[in-house]
Amino acid sequence: MTEKLLFTGKTHIAGGSNGYARSNDGTLDIKLPQPHPAAENLFGAAWSACYIGAIELAAQQRKVALPASPEVDAEITLNSDNGSYFLRARLNVSLADIDREIAQELIEAAHGICPYSKAVHGNIDVETKLV
Repeated sequence: MTEKLLFTGKTHIAGGSNGYARSNDGTLDIKLPQPHPAAENLFGAAWSACYIGAIELAAQQRKVALPASPEVDAEITLNSDNGSYFLRARLNVSLADIDREIAQELIEAAHGICPYSKAVHGNIDVETKLV
């Protein structure tokens, strides 16, 4: 396997009541006065963006034309059990004007493509729902 670097995201985060997150390229610049729910929201946004790209790639590989861009509503929950913290995720995916069986195949295939899905595989409970 020949590895090829495609992109490096660089961010600077500061905590506290005046906390913030900024990317070096200026595409991200937000206030973070509290670490939560900001962390879960940012994770959900990043994962969803990656997952949409993975759905589009899965469609392209299968020669399926997408009449509309995929949409994802992510729900990332922070949970605790006896002092141990863990995440759960639900990805509600909308693929308009696509046969439901084909749409389901695409969203399942996307988990094998998306690096975020691969990173959490077996580490957190993930529910993917076609809406």
